[in-house]
Amino acid sequence: MAEAAVGARRDARAAIAAAGRLVVKVGSSALTSTGDGLDGDRLDALVDAVAGRVRRGTQIVLVSSGAIGAGLAPLSLRARPRDLATQQAAASIGQLALAHAYAESFNRYRLTVGQVLLTSDDVVRRTHYRNAERTFARLLALGAVPVVNENDTVATEEIRFGDNDRLAALVAHLVGAEGLVLLSDVDALYDGDPRRGATHKVTEVTGEADLDGLEVGMSSSGLGTGGMVSKLAAARTAAAAGIPVLLAAATEAARALGPADVGTAFRPAGSRLSARRFWLGYAAGVSGRLHLDDGAVQAVVHRRRSLLAAGITGVDGDFQAGDVVDLVDSAQRVVARGVVAFDVAELPDLIGRSSHELPEEQRREVVHADDLVPLRRH
Repeated sequence: MAEAAVGARRDARAAIAAAGRLVVKVGSSALTSTGDGLDGDRLDALVDAVAGRVRRGTQIVLVSSGAIGAGLAPLSLRARPRDLATQQAAASIGQLALAHAYAESFNRYRLTVGQVLLTSDDVVRRTHYRNAERTFARLLALGAVPVVNENDTVATEEIRFGDNDRLAALVAHLVGAEGLVLLSDVDALYDGDPRRGATHKVTEVTGEADLDGLEVGMSSSGLGTGGMVSKLAAARTAAAAGIPVLLAAATEAARALGPADVGTAFRPAGSRLSARRFWLGYAAGVSGRLHLDDGAVQAVVHRRRSLLAAGITGVDGDFQAGDVVDLVDSAQRVVARGVVAFDVAELPDLIGRSSHELPEEQRREVVHADDLVPLRRH
């Protein structure tokens, strides 16, 4: 095995095994079944692993799916509903059952849990993001185990995270976690859909090159909204922000939260982003797009320079100065994200023009380097 791969294994797994603060995400299929709702034995086994790690001195934030699944049986529903209203109704029943089950199970270890229900607004809006950050910090300081879920009861299609894998990646950075553990009915990342056979387990991901050509499959349980696609996206988001990730089966939670010698480990890429830059790059709502020529892409992405009007070829969206916009290249790929300094109505007269051609009051960066984050899109 190459020396780099050995180092990546040691770095990612050792970091998770030694982390003082972890975010652990568990999927619906690991906690519930369609016919019987919550599975008490599975939930207790998860809590055993989490409580064991907490007793060893690690602060843990648990991002738990399962509210809708827990509400199916009490409402005599045979499958996860497709319409939003019935999903919300199931969530309103299931959230109570799930929170009660966690409180009872953690009480076996004299651990207090606190429920935190989030919508994407809580991380998209900068002020809400800071409020959530303070709430988590206080819960952890008081020795509680925050149990997080998307607020499915009130979330609409417009403000949903989409899946709890993405939510877990955002929470991991928000709370300053030193690692993210994704637990589900899938034991690792494979180089194809394991249901088709003839696939191989990917035990270590040291960078994007390790993922070239992979075909990832979906969870077959029918209870969750995610699958390997969403888990891989969450792992890449967290790793790109400097957080090591472990993807493992919920049935191996004790080992995942112990020596971390199971599943697939994702090596963090570079240094950890600041809270502001992470919010800007991965959590903020986007109001429009600026189209860049090749020279501007080079300057923004590779030389980390500010974006000037001369490098812009077009504008989409409805935004005002201070809003967040995507920066796209000639192939329509998002290469960066930043805070724009002009209203959309001002830009058509400025784009493509050098600074010396502009009125003095408009001779400023369209997106300043301090308010710009280059992105590696997946």
